[in-house]
Formats: sequence, structure tokens, C-alpha cells
Amino acid sequence: MLGLLSSNFALAQFTISGQVRTRSELRDGQGTLTTKEAAPAFFTSQRTRLNVGYAGYRFKLFTAIQDVRVWGQDASTINRVTPDANDGLMMHEAWGEIMLLDTTAAIENLSLKIGRQELVYDDSRLLGNLDWLQQGRRHDLALLKLEHQGWMGHLGVAYNQNQERKASTIYNGIPTGYTAGTNGIGSLYKSMQFLYVGRKFGKGSASFLVLKDDFNKYHLDSTVRVLDKGTWSRVTSGFYVATNLSPKISFTGSAYLQSGKDKNGGKLRSHLVSAAAMYAVSPQLSIGPGIDYTSGNNRVTPNATNRQFDPLYGTPHKFWGNMDYFYVADGFGKNGLINYYLKSRYKLKDNLVMNLDAHQFVASNNVVNNDRISLDRNFGTELDLVVNYGLTKMINLEAGYSHFFATSTLASSAVKNVSNPDLQADWAYLMINIKPTFLSK
Repeated sequence: MLGLLSSNFALAQFTISGQVRTRSELRDGQGTLTTKEAAPAFFTSQRTRLNVGYAGYRFKLFTAIQDVRVWGQDASTINRVTPDANDGLMMHEAWGEIMLLDTTAAIENLSLKIGRQELVYDDSRLLGNLDWLQQGRRHDLALLKLEHQGWMGHLGVAYNQNQERKASTIYNGIPTGYTAGTNGIGSLYKSMQFLYVGRKFGKGSASFLVLKDDFNKYHLDSTVRVLDKGTWSRVTSGFYVATNLSPKISFTGSAYLQSGKDKNGGKLRSHLVSAAAMYAVSPQLSIGPGIDYTSGNNRVTPNATNRQFDPLYGTPHKFWGNMDYFYVADGFGKNGLINYYLKSRYKLKDNLVMNLDAHQFVASNNVVNNDRISLDRNFGTELDLVVNYGLTKMINLEAGYSHFFATSTLASSAVKNVSNPDLQADWAYLMINIKPTFLSK
């Protein structure tokens, strides 16, 4: 293999790269509030990846093998006791792409990409690779891509099964590892179809997305979940725009609707609206406000329609605070969320950048506890500080600290449901990211 890679042929065809990313975290209320008696947690997790790519005439191949573990979870010698649930070795990506037209065609690109792959579109709000998590996110699907003169049209189709079968297409979407979607959805789709149409223009880009994900029907026999034939379908559609209003002011906005059925078969009608701007005060300093509004259910005047918006398969860590209190696995009730925020970015040097963000979180609907008493809709305030330093082109250091000033509403039974809570939460981390390229075309 070494001889092959050293040949001129291999140098012209192969790309081999890797990654070792360690992150040490001090958690004292990350994700959800802890009790006053709870002791902080400290651990180090590590992602190790090996990426291999090959480009030939009218085709590409790519694989990414990764191992994700917490330091100390395995025995230091031969290990015969670690449960399979802790086995972090997995195939993160494995896909092939076929160019359907030759190089003389008038269209820039018409291709079919098949296999396990990341989906990253626009700002990663609804479709992203969730790279903050060590394990990331990927999908098994076929993706038809048409790209020409700034236009991009992508059509994706996925159909999941648990195993090879001789009969039946019933799918158990309950995962054995991390939950498949946001809001602690806890169930992977049986099938998914989406159409993405985007257009780049001189000062930015705009796009439209419609996505349908289907969940296997089920019924409860006492407390046992019994899978049935058929699916419940959820449809999400909307648009995204990013543009430079002036040389110093940039703007991003998006709006999405959800309809159809939720994963439990209930009627669904929800929406998300977001807008943000950044102003370049100087070449070093940028600052700007933003707002996210996601609909939710009103327990004061309930109805049969579920109005809780789910941001699908995106990257919540990027939008709703670094401490991941909202739209991640921990959940926060069904009241919806308004996120008022102010972001700032200061470039101390070309390789040293500091980000300081402030979030004010408010429920978008009335919050009522188990005694039917209305509570203040304010969830609390979060401050996020992140410092990023590029030691070299391949080595990056990142450190962060976050503090959450929580309210009693956040700890209530209608939201996080924490008894005797500590309303001051902290989280800090240090991440070292090494991404070498061993061989490149």
C-alpha cells in the first residue's frame, strides 16, 4: 500500500486525511439544570477519523471511518466486558458519486451521489452535519444533484430498514445510540424525501427547501409499543436568504412551516421564523442582533393540533446557546421558544478570534405547571465566550466558557422538571483539533 501511495498515479488520484479531536469538558448544568447537591462532571472525549477519497473519470469515492470514545471507558488491556452500546467505532461516511454527463456537456454538473453521507445546507439550521457532537450526523440516501451557473437543485431520497428481510417493511426507528432528531425525538424516519433549490447571486444566496420525513405507525398495547403497517408523514417547507445589504452590513433570514402528522400520528401545524444581522464596526470587530421564533403548544388553551416546531436534522448548538438547553436530547417541554440574541466577533490576530454572545430565552406560549398555575415565560439568560486559536494550518485550539442565569420557570415541571435546582449553571471546555492531510492530489 505504501508503494502504491508513493507512485505518481496515486498522487494524482488519492486524497487521504485524518482528524484527532479531543475535548475536555467541565459540566455543572450543561443541557439541563442540576440539583444543588449535584457535583460537577469532568471528562475528555475524543474523535478519531480517517478519510480516504478517490476521483476517477466521471466518478468519486469517499469514506470516513471514525472512533468516538470517552477517555477511560475501556479497559487498558484486552477488553471483553465493554458493552456494545459504548462501541464508538463506526462508518461515518461511505459514498460514491457518478457524473451522469461527460466533461463536454453544457451543464456544469449532473450527478448521482449514493451511500452514507452528510447533508449540509444553508446555515445548517434544518440540515447539518452536527459536527459539534463528536459522533456527528449522517444519512443513508441517494442524492441527485443538478448545478449550473449559480443554480443548484438537489433531490434526496432515503428508505430505511433494520435488516435484510424476506417479508414486511415495518421499520423500528428507535435508535440504540444518540436520538435521531431534535426535541429528543427519539425515532429515526423510515423514509425521507427532500427537494432543495438554491441560487447564488452577486451579494448572497437564496434557497427553498421542502422535506418530507415518514415515521412508522404504531399503537400501544398497555405500555408496549407495537409497530403497524404504514407511516405518518411530516412535511417541512420554507426559504432561506443571506445577503450583504452594504459593505458593512450582512443579513440572514428564514421561515419554515411544518404540517401533516408528527411521529406519534398527531395533527401537526407549526412554524419557525428567524432573522439576524451583523455590522462590521471595524476590520476586527463585528456585532449584530438576531431573533428566532419557534411555535409551540399553549397549555392554557390546548387543542388537538401539535404546534411544536422541530428543526429536523440541523445543528442546534449553533443557534440556541452553546449549553444546549433547547432543541437537543434533553428537551424543554412543548411551549416553543423565542431566542433574542446579540453576537459579537473580535479578531485579535489573523489566527486568534474571540466570540461573545448573549441569549435571552422566552417561551413563545404560556407556561403552566402541573397545578395549572401560570408561570413567567422567561427561561433565563445565557452568556457564551469562545476563543479560537490557529496554531498552524492543521492544528487548532478552542476554549469556551458559558454561564446560564436560569429562572424557576425553566426548572418547573412544565419545562426541565428539576427539583431543588441550582439556577446558576456553568460549562467550560478546551478542544484540540488536529486535521492533517497525508496525501493530496
